[in-house]
Amino acid sequence: MFAAKSILLMVLGFIILIKGADFFVDGASGIAEKFHIPQIIIGLTIVAFGTSAPEAAISISAALAGTTGIAIGNILGSNLLNILIILGISACIVPLHIGKSSIRFDIPFNLVITLALVLFGVLFGELNVFSGVIFWLLMIVFLVHLFRAAKGEMNQGEAVEESSKQKNILLLILYIAGGIAAIIFGSDLAVDNATVIASDILHIDDRLIGLTIIALGTSLPELMTSVVAARKGNADIAVGNILGSNIFNILFVLGTVSLISPVAFSRAFVVDGIIGIAAVILLYFLSKDDDTLSRRDGVTFMTCYAVYFAYLLITNS
Repeated sequence: MFAAKSILLMVLGFIILIKGADFFVDGASGIAEKFHIPQIIIGLTIVAFGTSAPEAAISISAALAGTTGIAIGNILGSNLLNILIILGISACIVPLHIGKSSIRFDIPFNLVITLALVLFGVLFGELNVFSGVIFWLLMIVFLVHLFRAAKGEMNQGEAVEESSKQKNILLLILYIAGGIAAIIFGSDLAVDNATVIASDILHIDDRLIGLTIIALGTSLPELMTSVVAARKGNADIAVGNILGSNIFNILFVLGTVSLISPVAFSRAFVVDGIIGIAAVILLYFLSKDDDTLSRRDGVTFMTCYAVYFAYLLITNS
């Protein structure tokens, strides 16, 4: 009975968290339209941040609660799921075209920041203020790149699109405020009950539950966005959503967490980080040859994740 209650509350937390992120993105996008901000900039910033909001809320809540295994495991697990499972499923639905800019910048940038995450963890044994500052500086570099790319596309004649349904500004502000409140409440509910499930019911460490259950829960926005985009033939959205989300997860989420409070980086995370690095390298080489992720590549990604998941179960049994 106690276990069922904790599981139901954790699931409820995830649902509230994801719906809160939806409302936040809708409200922020609506206000951006009101002020005639180009849709491409909205997508590259607000939507990318919105799909990373669950990871941010969970990791910050976990760090403040002292469950550092969940804080870091959530990000490493989410990024692995994003590449190996979400891109894998999307590629199985329809072959995904990888843009030249993603191959030249986004994928290598993912590799650099994942390497930096593991390096900081090994050198310091934690993510501290120094690593937080470096991550935020890299975040600024990434945002400058995004806005330059967006400006270039706008200069090529892309028009600013406006929604046909202009919502009231007060309603949009309410969406943002309500979304943030739901994100905070849902993340607290999910973390608290996930910690209970991990320690009191399953007797496993918070690293494993962060890498699996919580990572899956917080990756649901990326999963839904990418799969729907793939089904509609919008491969750029499917791939860009994942690459952008992974960058935000490390630079914004872990950067912010590190600035709030030092986060212990256990040696076990080194293996997870190395696997994360290998996943990015695999993505680079599979997409580099013909600028496409094929269905065979999608199956390769999912097979790799299955092997990694088996490793997690064996090493934590």
